Amino acid sequence: MKIATFNINGVNKRLANLLAWLAAAEPDVVCLQELKATDGQFPKQAIEAAGYGAVWRGQSAWNGVAILARDGEPVLTRTDLPGDRSDTQSRYIEAAVNGILIASLYAPNGNPQPGPKFDYKLAWHQRLASHAAELFETGLPVVLAGDYNVVPEPRDIYPTRSYDDNALVQPQSRAAFRQLREQGWLDALRKIYPDEQLFTFWDYRRNRWQRNAGLRLDHILLSRKLRRRLTGAGIDRDVRAWENASDHAPVWVTLRD
Repeated sequence: MKIATFNINGVNKRLANLLAWLAAAEPDVVCLQELKATDGQFPKQAIEAAGYGAVWRGQSAWNGVAILARDGEPVLTRTDLPGDRSDTQSRYIEAAVNGILIASLYAPNGNPQPGPKFDYKLAWHQRLASHAAELFETGLPVVLAGDYNVVPEPRDIYPTRSYDDNALVQPQSRAAFRQLREQGWLDALRKIYPDEQLFTFWDYRRNRWQRNAGLRLDHILLSRKLRRRLTGAGIDRDVRAWENASDHAPVWVTLRD
């Protein structure tokens, strides 16, 4: 089983890229983020024609998350992150696919910091940690996949001082990601590539793709029951070089049956 996450940065603007990648990579499950489309604007028919069922939660102009399942229909279980009924941002969705509970998440960026956006980011991550702890304790096979908007370690960003004040690298942000790891969640990319420098995002500005000036923001975390089933992981870097590309590349894992 191949499970992927992809911040598409506009599902309709980059629909051709998404469909081409689906045909080439053939993932069984895909978590999408940053749809930048309302529920009614989601390209359901085109995705179904590519062989995927889908559940999604859209939002006009920004945010939005979805889960796709090849040759099947995801069973929707949750459309928001618990803990704050006043939060209307579309950043979290859960569905069951082939016996695995899949979460697609798009954490807040948090810039500029300090300030209310950074406070919201930290509060959102704390809500994620609380919900993740409950999921982990069930013992069920669970995947938390998406754009966490956290650079976990200094090696997960190219050598630079330009991000020193950025919310993505702040100690509080890294502590939020570490909290998930300490609950027992496995960082699948780091398990397969324990020593390599890995990037999943390259900003459009200042030739950062051409210079390989990247960051690792997209992560797939596995619950205890899935740790032993992990057989591989990777980043489809070439997709970032395509015309009209997202600034993120797809990240994937493979699990034995």
